[in-house]
Amino acid sequence: MKRTRTYDWEDPAISAGAVGRGSGLEFLREILAGRLPTAPVAATLGMALEKVDHGHVVFSLEPGEEHYNPIGSVHGGIYATMLDSAAGCAVQSTLPQGMAYTSLDLTVKFLRPVTADTGKVRAVGSVVSSGRRTALAEAKLLDPTDRLLAHATSSCMLFPVPAT
Repeated sequence: MKRTRTYDWEDPAISAGAVGRGSGLEFLREILAGRLPTAPVAATLGMALEKVDHGHVVFSLEPGEEHYNPIGSVHGGIYATMLDSAAGCAVQSTLPQGMAYTSLDLTVKFLRPVTADTGKVRAVGSVVSSGRRTALAEAKLLDPTDRLLAHATSSCMLFPVPAT
């Protein structure tokens, strides 16, 4: 009954080194196009960046039993990771060259369970408000029929990329 899962990832220093060299939107589009590596956590979970526009991103995941908690549904940490990624990358997509962000907080509301039978879920992130030092974003986790499964808000700190 033992199950295994194997996956590969690329050196995260490659994409980290590209942060701030162009706009945040350009950075994310390079990841989407496969010219920069995706985050190792995306490989770990099987999460994919599907869409990137200014102030808006979409991540997807096909839930499987490898995402389950002990009670037979997708663990809330998977929801939170997807929502944090979507909200944060929505903010990233609005940043000019030379700027970066980090999440200050994440508030998640779990509304419905997700299982392997749910089908592909999407975390849709969008910027609500952005200033010089902070940005507020929200993300929604949706099932294939656009039913809301979870909702999150995130505050992000904006800062210049440190010189190397």
